[in-house]
Amino acid sequence: MVLWPDVPAQTKIVGMPTIGVDHIREAAARIKPYAHRTAVLTSRYFDDRLGAAVFFKCENLQKVGAFKFRGACNAVMSLSDDEASRGVVTHSSGNHAQAVALAARLRGIDATIVMHNNAPAVKRRAVEDYGARIVPVEPVEHVRVAVTNEIAQHSGAVIIHPYNDPRIIAGQGTAAMELIEEIAPLDVMLAPVGGGGLLSGTSIATAALCPQADTFGTEPKGADDACRSFHGGQICPSDHPNTIADGLLTSLGDLTFAVIRRHVRDIVTVSDESIIDAMRTVWMRMKIIIEPSAAVPVAALLGGKLAVKGKRVGVILSGGNVDLDRLPWVV
Repeated sequence: MVLWPDVPAQTKIVGMPTIGVDHIREAAARIKPYAHRTAVLTSRYFDDRLGAAVFFKCENLQKVGAFKFRGACNAVMSLSDDEASRGVVTHSSGNHAQAVALAARLRGIDATIVMHNNAPAVKRRAVEDYGARIVPVEPVEHVRVAVTNEIAQHSGAVIIHPYNDPRIIAGQGTAAMELIEEIAPLDVMLAPVGGGGLLSGTSIATAALCPQADTFGTEPKGADDACRSFHGGQICPSDHPNTIADGLLTSLGDLTFAVIRRHVRDIVTVSDESIIDAMRTVWMRMKIIIEPSAAVPVAALLGGKLAVKGKRVGVILSGGNVDLDRLPWVV
């Protein structure tokens, strides 16, 4: 199957699948019947504190509580009937697992999710509630990937990679596209980065639709592989990432790394302490629930990591899935 036709040369990355804003537009049309067009919120508190106009794209209000539904929905809905009849399989212990499970249910096809056996019970229940089959494995990344590949080989199921997939990247880029359509122009666009699917899609959309804006990635210091890779010029995976932002533990893929190097201005890191403070501040000031990963770009702003005074700033709040019995500011 040919995923992407040729697009203008400025969006091409040598040796990698072509991903352009046209694919993001196609993804937007494809997922429109299923995904929410999430709200864009503002806060006088943040504007006054930062001396900027800040616009928050609330993917915490997306289906499954995270932006991940956009990419998973685009990937599942773009399958041919023959591919869909064989079902899908992925590896994830978080929001992507729930997103693929729901997208598969909406398509009426089988989904198998390979999850770490120590994944939170609330996430396992959510995946099961969407009708997917869970295959538990030991919490080692290469084991999870190997089991996923084995299932695909024996069953014929289509693998939906959590981030290193052009269909996923295009789907994730629809959040930034909606934000730009609603409040452009922007001077700065911020997104958190783990595996890089969201930041890749965000940077492609911003470069095409709001070319005067700089896109920045934001990352926890305890899982700073993207920052090190970006500045080192090659992928430097994290061996033992350790951060409260558990949605950002994954290292970049070769496709997301290539896109990020082309379209992202810089990647900055923040401490877990600042992430917790930013998360609590958003809860208190904006009265919305965000998870630690979504608080990372907010922490970068509040910590003065970026010069935004007098600028128009877009922020992707990536998700809102929080264990309310284990809030990080409660001892």
